[in-house]
Amino acid sequence: MIKLIKSDFKIIKERDPAARGFLEIVLCYPGFQALVLHRISHKLWNYKLPLLPRVLSQLTRNLTGIEIHPGAKIGRGVFIDHGMGVVIGETSEIGDRCLLYQGVTLGGTGKDSGKRHPTLQENVVVGAGAKVLGAIKIGSNTRIGAGSVVVKNVEKNSTVVGIPGRVVHQSGVNINPLAHSALPDAEGSVIKNLMDRIDHLENHIIGLQDLIEKTNIPTKKKPILINESQSLRDKEIIDFLGTSEEDI
Repeated sequence: MIKLIKSDFKIIKERDPAARGFLEIVLCYPGFQALVLHRISHKLWNYKLPLLPRVLSQLTRNLTGIEIHPGAKIGRGVFIDHGMGVVIGETSEIGDRCLLYQGVTLGGTGKDSGKRHPTLQENVVVGAGAKVLGAIKIGSNTRIGAGSVVVKNVEKNSTVVGIPGRVVHQSGVNINPLAHSALPDAEGSVIKNLMDRIDHLENHIIGLQDLIEKTNIPTKKKPILINESQSLRDKEIIDFLGTSEEDI
């Protein structure tokens, strides 16, 4: 257990530029405090002691704002950054060198007993407020974007965003664990593509109407009237997509 605690301490020194010393980490990092106390409660849980492990986990929750069930299995070098509101369920498994930000939930679904919480393989990053639910497996070197809700298995080396979580990128490149905000805007890309298609279709319809008028082709149907629609160059759309007129 001492080796596990040392690895938890070491990973904070590696990944948090604000960590300045031994006492600061021990006294001021609730993620480190929660993991140390969890190591103890998990050991007691494995000894099948009644009540005491759960009481210790509740004391940890009150002290740090991080709730970890004593049955959860947590590997080496795990870092819970800030950590307020983090919830880790009973049958959760967290691999080595994973990084969890504040508000993350590793939760169960349904009332069935047995394995009902997620498994995170090594070097997974879960962004702030993300929810990973059910007995699913998240592959190694995967990034889960802030606020995402993941309910399906994810292959390794993936980037997941959205509600429900969708894989928007997959490669064999190892991730930068601190770059959990550097994620693609899947919704913005879809909206831009749809508006491009709408503009193209509207221009095509207007061109056909002009052609009909020029060729004097008799028609009983009234021409299709296209009201003024939003354009990719409208300020509201530019602000929503976070782009500029030069990018369009």
